[in-house]
Amino acid sequence: MSRALQPDEELVELDAEAVRTWCARALDALGREREEIDAINVYPVADGDTGTNLYLTAEAAREAVEAVFAASEPDTAEAVRAMAHGALLGARGNSGTILAQLLRGMAAVLAEGRDGDHLARALAEASAAARQAVAHPVEGTVLTVAAAAAAGCAGGGTLLEVAARAHDGARAALEATPGQLAVLGRAGVVDAGGRGLVAVLGALVETVGGRTPDPAGTAPGAVRVLGDVRAVPAAPPACDGEAGPAYEVIYLLEAEDAAVDLLRGRLDALGDSLVVVGGDGLWNVHVHVDDAGAAVEAGIQAGRPHRIRITHFAADAATAKPSEQAERAEQAGPSGDGHGERARRAVVAVVPGEGLAGLCAEAGATTVRSRPGEPPADDDLLEAIRRAHAREVVLLPNDTELRRTAAAAAERARAEGIRVALIPTRAAVQGIAALAVHEPDRRFDEDVVAMTAAAGATRYAELAVAERRSFTSAGVCQAGDVLGLIEGDVAVIGKDLTETARTVLDRMLSAGGELVTLVVADDTPPGLAPDLEGHVRRGYLAVDTTTYHAGAGAPPLLIGVE
Repeated sequence: MSRALQPDEELVELDAEAVRTWCARALDALGREREEIDAINVYPVADGDTGTNLYLTAEAAREAVEAVFAASEPDTAEAVRAMAHGALLGARGNSGTILAQLLRGMAAVLAEGRDGDHLARALAEASAAARQAVAHPVEGTVLTVAAAAAAGCAGGGTLLEVAARAHDGARAALEATPGQLAVLGRAGVVDAGGRGLVAVLGALVETVGGRTPDPAGTAPGAVRVLGDVRAVPAAPPACDGEAGPAYEVIYLLEAEDAAVDLLRGRLDALGDSLVVVGGDGLWNVHVHVDDAGAAVEAGIQAGRPHRIRITHFAADAATAKPSEQAERAEQAGPSGDGHGERARRAVVAVVPGEGLAGLCAEAGATTVRSRPGEPPADDDLLEAIRRAHAREVVLLPNDTELRRTAAAAAERARAEGIRVALIPTRAAVQGIAALAVHEPDRRFDEDVVAMTAAAGATRYAELAVAERRSFTSAGVCQAGDVLGLIEGDVAVIGKDLTETARTVLDRMLSAGGELVTLVVADDTPPGLAPDLEGHVRRGYLAVDTTTYHAGAGAPPLLIGVE
C-alpha cells in the first residue's frame, strides 16, 4: 500500500504511513534499476550483483514494516525501527550492508521527530554511521554519495525541501564518482551502490512531494556505461591489477560491543571490504577473505554467528593469486598431472549418541562423544584432531555450548602445524548436513565453504522433557512436559511427544523445506519416527524424510529441515 498525494500537495511530517510508502516506492525504484545497477558493479568486486543486493535488502526492510502494520497501527518510531531492523536482518552484499546502516542511522533520529529538520539530522547521522561501519572508507563510493546527501540538506527546511536537496546533492556526487575512483573511470561508470542510494532518496522525494525525480544517469553530463563492464577487474586504486579475496562472508552475530571491536581487528587482518553494522547486541558482518573458515571462526569467538552466507567469487587458474596457484601445483604433484600425493584431510565431529558416532565414522569422520552433563573439553577435541592424523581438519562441534571449547582446541591444533577450519554447527543435524557434502578431493577452502553453506541451510529443533517447573520463552512448563526447542529456544510446550513433534515440524516447514532429517534415540517410542514420516508425507508432498538412529545418550528427537 502507498499513499498518493494530490497535485501540489506535500507532507509536513514523515508519519508511519509515509515510511511505509517510502519503503514500497524505494523497492519499486530499485526493482526498475536493478539490472542497470548490476551491470555497472565493478567495485569492490566486479560480480554484477549490487542492484540485486540492494533490492533484496530493501525488500527485507519493506516486509518488516508491513509486518508491524499487519499487527497494529504503528507510530513513526515503530515503523522506522522495523525498517532498519528488517534491513539489518536481510542485508546482502557490501552495498546492502551499508544501506542497512544508513537506514539504522536515520531511524535513530526519525524516532524522535518527523519534520524536515529531523530528516536533515537523520541523513547526517546515517552518513556518519555508515562511514564508521566501514573499516577503510573509500571516496567515490556510496559513502561519498551519502555524505553529499547529508551536506546538501544540512540547513534544514520543510520535509520536501530537505528530501529534494538531499537527492540533488547525492545525484551530483554520484556523477563525480568516476573521477574519484580509478576503476570507475576506467570502466566509464558511476558507483553502483551510490546509484542505488540515489534511487532510494528519489523514492523519498516522491513520497513526501508527489513528484518523481529523473533516474540517475539520465541527466546531461551523467556518466553512462561504456561497454561490458562485467569483465573489468575491480581493485582499489592502491592495488590495481591484483586479484581480490576469493570469498564473501556474511553473517548475523549476537555479541557484545567489546567483542565486536575485537572482531573488527581480526577480520580486518584477514581480508578487505569489511563492514560491520548494527548494535544493541545484534550485528551484520560482511567481509571479503581468502580463508572463509577463519572469518566464521572469528565470529564464533566474538559471539553467536548465524545465517552464515559464503559466496565464492568466480575464479579460475588464470585469475588465481600466486598462493592459490602454488597450492594447486602442490596438490597436483611434481608432474602437474594430478597424481602426486594430496594433503590428507579429516573431519572431527562431536556427536551425542553411539548410533550417530557410527554413522559419522562410516562417512569418514573422527568422532567425539558428548554425554548428558559431560561435554567434551578442549583437550578431548585436540586429542581427536591429533588422532585424525591429517594436515587439514574440519571441526564440527554440533552444539552451541561447545563453540568456545572448539575454538580453543582449533587454536591449539594450529600451533602444532595443523590447518583447522571450525564450522559453527549448533546441532547434530547440521553436522550431518555438512558431512553429506564433504569432498576431501576439493581444495580445502572450497570444501569448508560447501560444508558451512550446507550446515547454515539446515534449521534444527530438539524435543526434550522438562525436569522441573520453569519459565520459558513459550510460557511456564511443568516437570514432565515435552518441550519443543527450535533453533535453541523453547517454542512449543506439550504433554505428548508425538503431538509436540508434529507441531514443531509444522512450524519449521511453514517457512519451506525440501528435506526433513529425524534423529531418534534408543529410548524414543518406536512409533514416533514412522508417525512423523507419514505426517510429512501427507501434508508436504514435495518434502522428503530421512531417519537416523542416534543410539543411547541422545535426546528423544532431533529434527533438521533443509
